[in-house]
Amino acid sequence: MDISDIVNLTSRSWSLHILAVLHRGTAGRQAPLLAATGASRTSFGQSLKHLITLNLLERNPGHGHPLRPEFRLTAEGQRIAAIAHQVLTLENNQNDKTLLRRTWTLPILAVSNRPRHFSHLKSHLPAITDRALSQSLKSIEAHNWIARSIDTHSRPPRPLYHAINEGAQISAIAQSLAG
Repeated sequence: MDISDIVNLTSRSWSLHILAVLHRGTAGRQAPLLAATGASRTSFGQSLKHLITLNLLERNPGHGHPLRPEFRLTAEGQRIAAIAHQVLTLENNQNDKTLLRRTWTLPILAVSNRPRHFSHLKSHLPAITDRALSQSLKSIEAHNWIARSIDTHSRPPRPLYHAINEGAQISAIAQSLAG
């Protein structure tokens, strides 16, 4: 799985959470998954369909009612669900959960394992706009998961971004997802 796959995975806000609760052993039916994630029905349904499209989830044949099917992780889904579980166990509060549900948080942390300039981050993240990257960096920095420092050796001086604290731990886990 490369960085574009991570971007695709996180493009739906509840994808990581669904994978993590399935990894923990929550039953693969909609009601228990909704209760475990706390998602709304609409966004949950979109995330569930997205995971099926990515071949990370599949209907469990022979189980569930046609209108209330049961889902299970595919082989690739099990690998990614274990990683999603590791990432989400680092959450300390509701702000952590909200930040990790944003599309660009995990991909940015995945490429911030060492100090990088804004342009390097942008070149490693497919399809991100300058504005989306800038706003995401600000929110991650405000959460103290990324540090911004000034590279005084370059002309003109430019900011460097580097994952710190829980952001560094999430970055290391995300590297295993990308690698």
